[in-house]
Amino acid sequence: MQDDRMNESMGAVIAGRRKALSMTQAELAGKLNVTDKAVSKWERNVSCPDIALLPRLAAVLGISVEELLAPSALLPRRDRRQPLAELVCTAVALALGVAVTVLCALSRLDLLRNGGRLDTGDMLLFCGAGIALLAFTRIMRSGDD
Repeated sequence: MQDDRMNESMGAVIAGRRKALSMTQAELAGKLNVTDKAVSKWERNVSCPDIALLPRLAAVLGISVEELLAPSALLPRRDRRQPLAELVCTAVALALGVAVTVLCALSRLDLLRNGGRLDTGDMLLFCGAGIALLAFTRIMRSGDD
């Protein structure tokens, strides 16, 4: 199960940490010598803080610059590896589905040349194609996350 912080934007990190510290946008702005409108834009992902401001912003929020720039760094290591394992398993399923489909199609072509019928092969062909399509759909869906 993926942690919501994996998809968290820099603006969400800024807003979350600011609120956790019971700070208003104006108070954070005052500590950084920027306007509260600038802080609002950061939190809404309309704009980003100036790169020269990042170390001071991170210090005020009590996090590292890396955590500010890459919110997924806040996740435990185990949680960051899980999507990779799921992707590998899905890729293996995709490869198996494609292999079954291709082998069945080749067998069917060979039997058709020899005048035979392959009912079981037809079933395996559709099964392999189905597995491949399910795995492909899962890969595409995980790319949207």
